[in-house]
Amino acid sequence: MTHAALPFHVQDDPVAYFRSGDAIRSRRVSDVVRWDTLDVPALSARLRADWDREISSGLGLEPGDVEPLPLARARARWPAFRHCVQAMTDWTRTLGLGAALADCDIALMACRGARYHHDADQYGGAAFCNLFVSEDRGLDVHFSATGQRIPLTRGTALLFDTGQPHAVIDRRSSGFDAADFTPGRDCAQVFLTWELPIEDPGVARALRIDFDTDPATALQLDQPQIRLHGARVRLCPASGRWHPGD
Repeated sequence: MTHAALPFHVQDDPVAYFRSGDAIRSRRVSDVVRWDTLDVPALSARLRADWDREISSGLGLEPGDVEPLPLARARARWPAFRHCVQAMTDWTRTLGLGAALADCDIALMACRGARYHHDADQYGGAAFCNLFVSEDRGLDVHFSATGQRIPLTRGTALLFDTGQPHAVIDRRSSGFDAADFTPGRDCAQVFLTWELPIEDPGVARALRIDFDTDPATALQLDQPQIRLHGARVRLCPASGRWHPGD
């Protein structure tokens, strides 16, 4: 089943200021989220058990945490890894991204929910491309600025702007609440992620990125950031709303 891009037009969109070479460049934070549900094989019991041990003892994930898992070790026990990568490669090509995915490194991540955040301070020059490989745990990824909620199931694929506020929350909740992720609940999600260059023409077209929207301010800045109405903003980790301040 294919899901088309669903643009949600938000008044007074925030502006991301990101590093491009030696300069800071401005761009609109895209409100487009591309997503689909891809056909990827279920994880083996051995691999699931290995990840469960790593998440519980190695990572010690608390509610809201997002941390990396060892990819090299997982690949040795994951025959379907290549299938997952190929499925994502084929999907991104349908979006017009060409070989962008193949040119980027892959990371393996785990989360136990995720507080509302954006990643543009560190990754403002990138878009995130994620493939979730865990089964449905009753969680959604929620883009708070647009209201879009996408259920996380095995094969959920996402492409979105790193500046877009997002969280992983309980499907029954309207925001992030640590109490939804009790110690006895099996709610960890594992996903592959790629950082695609936002200036890549295919990525920019797929997310409808407008560049150089505020070049005058960009010339005055020495670090990446997001601004709304001309002022730097932060996110409420529980609601995903923008607030003034660093």
